Amino acid sequence: MTHKDPVDAIVEQWAAVRPELDTAAMEVFGRIFRLSREMGDRMEKAYAPYGIARGEFDVLATLRRSGEPHTLSPRQLSATLMLTTGGMTGRLDRLERAGLLRRSPDPHDRRALQVTLTEKGLDVVDRAVGAGLAAETEALSALDGEQASQLADLLRELLVGTQNTQP
Repeated sequence: MTHKDPVDAIVEQWAAVRPELDTAAMEVFGRIFRLSREMGDRMEKAYAPYGIARGEFDVLATLRRSGEPHTLSPRQLSATLMLTTGGMTGRLDRLERAGLLRRSPDPHDRRALQVTLTEKGLDVVDRAVGAGLAAETEALSALDGEQASQLADLLRELLVGTQNTQP
């Protein structure tokens, strides 16, 4: 190992005061948490020129990925994004005011709504996704292609493993 990071310092401090502790998990998750925070900040900067934040991008991107006609119910959006209905309503309000989506009655259920990307929303999300991917690709350039692929595979296994072992 040629580079040290703040997690190394934390692990070394624990080793000095509690040498019996196995800090292997701390080494992994400490780095995941710090990387998540760093990349979250980078993504906010990537999306800012388009007038949206990360949470708003997530809504627009979910509608975009749903395919034509880029329409989902607020409930489907909430479930996909793991948001409360209150949190979703706030995001939808901001995006609707910005003209990036519209809410309309569901033609199949008068009690329900549909959320649809507008042309402006489609344009914004298509440009923002490119900017976000560029920021992620730049960060990932610290690894070569094989390392990046191995990391993706390992993280997938870890994610699946943690989802299968929740109490």
